[in-house]
Amino acid sequence: MSERILIVEDEEKIARVIQLELEYEGYESEIAKTGLEALEQYNQSGWDLILLDVLLPGLSGIEVLRRIRVKDSATPVILLTARNAVVDKVNGLDQGANDYITKPFEIEELLARIRSCLRLSQMTRQVEASSKVEVADLSLNEKSREVTRGSSQIELTPREFDLLLYLMQNKNQVLNREQILTHVWGFDYFGDTNVVDVYIRYLRKKVDQGYETPLLHTVRGVGYMLKG
Repeated sequence: MSERILIVEDEEKIARVIQLELEYEGYESEIAKTGLEALEQYNQSGWDLILLDVLLPGLSGIEVLRRIRVKDSATPVILLTARNAVVDKVNGLDQGANDYITKPFEIEELLARIRSCLRLSQMTRQVEASSKVEVADLSLNEKSREVTRGSSQIELTPREFDLLLYLMQNKNQVLNREQILTHVWGFDYFGDTNVVDVYIRYLRKKVDQGYETPLLHTVRGVGYMLKG
């Protein structure tokens, strides 16, 4: 599937040249001529990259970028700036732009910057995907240490997080107390094994309470299992 690029440029000739070059390179693209139109098209569809002119009628490119970054820190944005617009470049980078290119520019340089941003974006998504563990509608991100069930965020202590991670990594497997103690508390733990039961209760309240389908199950006489 081709990457989709939104071109935000009010100069019709420049926008059309960029679009033709992108299509020749195999990208899909659409053009927005104003800041408001850019936001409408951004909200209506998913984009792999945005080419954003700073000087737009009405809503400026910097303001468009700011509004996008409020809810989306991932989509790459390359600013199109005037050659001497240092303030715009600085403001754009501060607002979350990934790169900028000054007008007039060579199309080969623009294409190279687009390829670079898309490669970096893909690598970032791969890293984030490898950091995620999911069981049913329960999601855990090892990198950010965020846990959600459905659309609700779950706040966990460090030990609760480690326990849930171990259970999720071994989903649909029954784990006994000794296994849990070894992997979550460590080989040198000599405390009461009932600590596992206590923390399972803590987790159950946070992960299952209020949800129709329980994920955390007790297997009597054996241990515990996260079942999805």
